[in-house]
Amino acid sequence: MQIDDDHSLQSVDLVLDLVEQLAASPRQLGVTEVARALGISKARAHRHLRALVRRGYARQDPATERYEIGVKLLPLGEAVRERFGVLDAMRPQMARLREATGQAVTASVLADGAVTVLEMLPGRTLIEFGIRPGARLDLAGSAHGLVALAFAAPSLLEGLHAADDALRAEVAAVRRQGWATAADRVLTGVNALAAPVFDHRGQWRAALAIVGSTQLIAAEPSAEQIAEVTGAARRASGSLGWRAAA
Repeated sequence: MQIDDDHSLQSVDLVLDLVEQLAASPRQLGVTEVARALGISKARAHRHLRALVRRGYARQDPATERYEIGVKLLPLGEAVRERFGVLDAMRPQMARLREATGQAVTASVLADGAVTVLEMLPGRTLIEFGIRPGARLDLAGSAHGLVALAFAAPSLLEGLHAADDALRAEVAAVRRQGWATAADRVLTGVNALAAPVFDHRGQWRAALAIVGSTQLIAAEPSAEQIAEVTGAARRASGSLGWRAAA
């Protein structure tokens, strides 16, 4: 089993090396060049290049039979650029929010249909709460998820099997008030208070939240905490070009 795993990892590494080589080259590359640069046989290089062509990650010029990077990487790169552009807009507000509340601060986006944590700043409380960037949160069972259900495309809620009347009512309340909490739902004794971040088109793009003990962030947060979180989210939205309706 270990041998098979090692072989699979080597194949993944090779494919990524191929993509990086094609993307970095200012001109089309022949099979011989690719094989020489990667230290593999021409047959192996050709086999992997053809696989990339089939998936749209590479293209072969019919006239020269040489290869270049494929257009399928363009939307992927744009998605990554937009995601981290959102994070750039949120980072200053995350730091400000942590200083104002003393709580851990998290930022999330919707990636492949799942609420995904992009970054976390640890709080200044006695007990630390940590969540890794890349972690996925339950849509119906987290403050970040409830914000996504309330402000993302309606199809997100409609496609959720657990979307019963109680959840729909909760999501509607989040939409009206502009923030969400989820006390004891991700972890007993822990709560989060999250608010939406919008872009210049007024479309929901992300969420900002404070995370901490339910002793410090109650199921019904204080007016001050709500103001701090929603204010930080509004300022991050402003950095993305969002303007509040007159």
